[in-house]
Amino acid sequence: MNVMEPRSKRGNASDGTIGGRLSRFDGRLKITGGATYALEQPVARLAYAVLVQSQIAAGRVIKVDAKRAQAAPGTLLVLAPDDDLGLKMASDWYGNRPDNQPFYPLSSTVSFNGQAVAAVIGETLEQATEAARLVDIVYEEASAIIDFDDPKAGDGKTLDALAVTWGDAQAALAASPVRIEAEYRTPREYHVTIEPHGLIAQWHGDKLTIWEPSQWTHGMARTYAEWYGLPYDNVRIISPFIGGGFGSKATAYAYGAIATAAARKLGRPVKLAVTRPQTFTAYGGRAETRQTIALGANADGVLHSIVHRGASETATYADFPEQTNAATPLMYAVENFSAKHRLVPVNTVMPGALRAPGKNPSAFGLESAMDELAYAVSIDPVELRLRNYAERDPQSGKPWSTRRLREALCEGGDAFGWSRRSFAPRSMRDGRQLIGWGVACGTFPVLRASSEALIRILADGSVDVVSGAIDMGQGTYTILAQTAAEVLGVPVESINVRLGDSSLPGATVAGGSMLAGAITGAVHKTASAARDELIELALNDGASPFRDTGANTLTVADGRISVPRDGGLSISIADLMTALGRDVIETRRNTLPEGEQGPDGHTKAWTTMGSIQGPTAGEFSMHSWCAHFVEVKVDEDFGTIRVSRMVSAFDCGRIYNPKLAESQWRGGIIMGISQALLEEGLVDQRNGRVINNNLGDYLVATNADIPPIQVISVGIPDLNASVLGGKGVGEVGIVGVAPAIANAVFHATGKRVRHLPITLDKLL
Repeated sequence: MNVMEPRSKRGNASDGTIGGRLSRFDGRLKITGGATYALEQPVARLAYAVLVQSQIAAGRVIKVDAKRAQAAPGTLLVLAPDDDLGLKMASDWYGNRPDNQPFYPLSSTVSFNGQAVAAVIGETLEQATEAARLVDIVYEEASAIIDFDDPKAGDGKTLDALAVTWGDAQAALAASPVRIEAEYRTPREYHVTIEPHGLIAQWHGDKLTIWEPSQWTHGMARTYAEWYGLPYDNVRIISPFIGGGFGSKATAYAYGAIATAAARKLGRPVKLAVTRPQTFTAYGGRAETRQTIALGANADGVLHSIVHRGASETATYADFPEQTNAATPLMYAVENFSAKHRLVPVNTVMPGALRAPGKNPSAFGLESAMDELAYAVSIDPVELRLRNYAERDPQSGKPWSTRRLREALCEGGDAFGWSRRSFAPRSMRDGRQLIGWGVACGTFPVLRASSEALIRILADGSVDVVSGAIDMGQGTYTILAQTAAEVLGVPVESINVRLGDSSLPGATVAGGSMLAGAITGAVHKTASAARDELIELALNDGASPFRDTGANTLTVADGRISVPRDGGLSISIADLMTALGRDVIETRRNTLPEGEQGPDGHTKAWTTMGSIQGPTAGEFSMHSWCAHFVEVKVDEDFGTIRVSRMVSAFDCGRIYNPKLAESQWRGGIIMGISQALLEEGLVDQRNGRVINNNLGDYLVATNADIPPIQVISVGIPDLNASVLGGKGVGEVGIVGVAPAIANAVFHATGKRVRHLPITLDKLL
């Protein structure tokens, strides 16, 4: 599949190298309807699956009465918890797999309201939907734990592996002349991607093809293969375009097992589209968090101690920590530190990764606390952060690879006009509008992974770049074309990129801001090898016109291969390919370490997280950094809050395509504004049901809520972080936005809001 537009429409060749502001190659296809998404695939003889959800939060299914559903027109199949679908448990993200344990995507044990307990497959979606309404479920209800405030929730369990300690934080806190302590809360939040989740599943014998939006085609294919006991190569996931993921489309879920099992039973393809209300329980969003932070400092604002105690909710049947102390140990120099994190099981779907997991709520607590400290010692909030600047990683003790957070604070502050800020709360206004200026910082680790790529130089001089990596809007198609164009010396309009298919060369997950660094490194290595092979053939092949030039090297630029001297022979790559009688030069390379080059190493690298290197694997500590400056206007009469201006400065290393990176940063900032002022999952205390499970009641920011956003890059190439010197871009944009807004609201009103979202009632 060639997702590229006609070459004449793809942009200027002058933009087509790393660092150029090339527009997204897939953009025109998407806005004109030319991009075919997973659930739009034209597959013949489709049957339609609809989930039946539990209406209780805890208990078990006693009986599924499907008589009326089975008798309804068009019903093909009803699946219930007692149906043995023949599935086995699959490995987790890190490749750990239980031994021969069965997997029941429809379980008779009910762990949360909205859990799938049955499924109906019909000839049409309308028939399946009506039949699902006719399924009668008899439950034995048990007492449920609704949320943190439920008396039955208890204190949960402390995760020792997430504890971080150095010095004597408690003693240093007690001895500090200045102490502040407060609790900060974030609610449940949901991904609410525009494209719904779901899949189309089709079997051909023991081979399974799945069209499903996927942030990780190889990892998800591994899960499906393990569920069914199939060789990995027997499963193919196709996902050329994705309408938003934010962490929710990187794994296979129970509904995928239901759809594929139904397709196998019926012997025909099955489509299952998760409805918008079901997206609130078919997989997990960001867990609710609570954290208490105590800061001890001297009168000059220099930190002596940080004591951090946090907790996040998790499911009763599985653990997922939204690590509240993820950012706290990294941001500031402090000699005494203690942080612990607890998990509190409640009757909810297992939470999952949502943009910048852990770092996001962690920064809300710490950066709010730092603002409180600034006012306790009467020091400007930017100056306070600079006084506590960490010159090396306080947790690991390692030097930073690059850390330009100081530059982000200074350049961002200058662009914002921070020096004009008055210190006192309620001291800036515009008529009846109270004006507040706030600042906060953020970080996200550099995660390094391996990937592979295939390069084909074709007879007409064009180039194919092929990988199973995905593009969900962050620009993978575009930056890979730019990478190949720069290395191969061909115009970017001659590059065709094919992505989003697990049968293609392996790639890591599009998550944790690791894909761009990994896959550009693989394409750079592969394109370099392809260029070397082209030059080698040109110099040594008997049919080459360069054979008798006496040249011992050649250059490749602007689609031509040339002797590097004035007047030397120069011909197009297409003419050279014709002279050589070659239809294609094909090269495949990967960035795996030498000891992992065998087949097992390949499979492990592409399908599990086990080989991913963390930010301190090596001599340095590697992270992206940001500083957000926010202006809010609060109506003095009505308490309404508007973010009226933002300037954010980022250190993300070398920027492969500034236009696309700026879009990613702005996207994260917009999600942060939404988090700060609007988003909140509401649960019915009587039955554990998510009340606002739709886009009318679960509020997210719209264009009317978003001010002008200026983004600035202060980064420099970091060659420890990636081959081309880039660090992660996608996750870090949201980190620190919410506390910057909360701090601005305090500056405007004098009211400190420590519980997101910041709503009118909390200001009254």
